Amino acid sequence: MQIFGVDIGGSGIKGAPVDLDKGDLAQERHKVLTPHPATPGGVADGVKQVVDHFGWTGPVGVTFPGVVTDGATIRTAANVDDSWIDTDAAALLGERLGGLPVTVVNDADAAGVAEMQFGAGRGRRGTVILLTLGTGIGSALFADGVLVPNTELGHLELDGHDAEKRASSKAREDHDLSWEHWASHRVRKYLEHVEMLFSPDLFIIGGGVSRKSHKFLPHIEGIKAEVVPAQLQNNAGIVGAAMRAAGRL
Repeated sequence: MQIFGVDIGGSGIKGAPVDLDKGDLAQERHKVLTPHPATPGGVADGVKQVVDHFGWTGPVGVTFPGVVTDGATIRTAANVDDSWIDTDAAALLGERLGGLPVTVVNDADAAGVAEMQFGAGRGRRGTVILLTLGTGIGSALFADGVLVPNTELGHLELDGHDAEKRASSKAREDHDLSWEHWASHRVRKYLEHVEMLFSPDLFIIGGGVSRKSHKFLPHIEGIKAEVVPAQLQNNAGIVGAAMRAAGRL
């Protein structure tokens, strides 16, 4: 069974048909740049470009970098334009896609569900936290395999700032930090803070940096929980979006 998944990020909008039996992309993904400012209309145009690239005419699952309620309504918009807040994103995107059925889900929740079903969290019980380190920091919290939605742990306060302003991949690039310094100081300190609050058994590190886990994970020490890279890497959100559209999230 194939369903289309789209992952809206702060820097790119990417998508592809997903084989839900395998938990993998059925075709190579297509990506366009996220417009700046990332207004609802501009982002909707980007989603349409991605979907049209494949000539897709069925249900579409879409991730969003913020709190999403009712599979449609946007409540926060930290790394996109504030005009998204209170927007019915499912209705907006459905209209832009010519009436295709659209379901919207928090981006990290989508990635987390995909990892729990097909990746690094498969078969794991206890408390599992997926953290996507990208333009911001997304989070997905699971208790014995059950998702606690819209946790947004990237906005915990760390050193007087939103944690994502200190420990995201973008923060590493903006401050020209080495992989070792970023991991051993900022990411480690953030993980220690989250661990103090939730005592997880497993951290899964996702987002684009998961492809380069060998550059930074060895430098994260002192965390009691197991820390592993996401197996689906940066495709997890696309897979999870498709799972949501198919009613599996």
